[in-house]
Amino acid sequence: MISFYPGPSKVWDTLPRYMQEAWESGILSVNHRSPQFAQLWQELVNTLHQKLEIPENYTILPASSATECWEIIAQSLLGPGGNSLHLYNGAFGEKWFEYTNKLTGAAHRFAFQPDELPDLASLQTGGYQLLALTHNETSNGTALPDSFMHQLRMQHAAPLIAADATSSMGGVALPWGAADVWFASVQKCFGLPAGLALMVCSPRAVAAAEELGERNHYNSLLFMLDNARKHQTTHTPNVLNLYLLQRSLAERHTQAAVHRELVARQRQWLEFLRLQDHFEPLINNPVLQSTTILCLQGVPNEVSSLKAEALAQGFYLGNGYGPWKNDTFRIANFPAITTQEIEQLQGFFTHWLEH
Repeated sequence: MISFYPGPSKVWDTLPRYMQEAWESGILSVNHRSPQFAQLWQELVNTLHQKLEIPENYTILPASSATECWEIIAQSLLGPGGNSLHLYNGAFGEKWFEYTNKLTGAAHRFAFQPDELPDLASLQTGGYQLLALTHNETSNGTALPDSFMHQLRMQHAAPLIAADATSSMGGVALPWGAADVWFASVQKCFGLPAGLALMVCSPRAVAAAEELGERNHYNSLLFMLDNARKHQTTHTPNVLNLYLLQRSLAERHTQAAVHRELVARQRQWLEFLRLQDHFEPLINNPVLQSTTILCLQGVPNEVSSLKAEALAQGFYLGNGYGPWKNDTFRIANFPAITTQEIEQLQGFFTHWLEH
């Protein structure tokens, strides 16, 4: 079975070797206050800065999931009554808004269509402490272009900006300076099992957390920052996933090179799809198309037939999501998926279309 599901998705083929090395090293049996763990975490932070080209003054913190990051942001950067504006065009951005509103009671929404971008000139952000963006919307295969992110930062400089990059961090080069908090789970572009997430915080976000002073929760951002300064974590972390992340990143190219490879793959996929007349991208505007998530639309019974036959042939495709559940399917374009596996899936497509 080859998983093209957009998360959890295919893990690195080298994971069995890394897992054996982790067991042999003894790291899985050390506690998270030990010098051995502190060394692992410090090495991982250094590797993340290097390979993902994260600014040195941005702080990297571990969490259990991107969903937990929603909670941390609401608790430690907003607090009860803290105003946030959530700009979204899909299901995961909407869920973030709904969850934040349950915690703060003061979240506001700005929904826009998947095939357009908000008009920043008319966007009213006065009085908001934080703008929440879904950088790469997994449900519909859209992504916010870097130019939009930078323009938002310049034109609306007062609020903090937080970006959910669950389907893009580790896959594409991110405009780090355009947001104050970036976060992502590792079961997508990092090619690892679920159970670990990363938060990347700017000095401005750290200062905002310190000003709010929220220390009421076990995962309060200030507790996380206190421990990060000692190369430790607040909670007992997923040590195996941290080790796997360090080992896999150490053998990867820099993010710029990974980005170029995924862009080339996406273009090849789109060219391949142009040669058939059954399915087309849900999003046709190339500026808004995600590099890492291909969302394809077709007649519902053909979508259902294709997914079932693909599964029977050993290819696990992603279901449609939300309003596009029945007439779309999704294909992950993540780094752990090999070119040979993509060629195999495209060979299946060709055979299916011919029959």
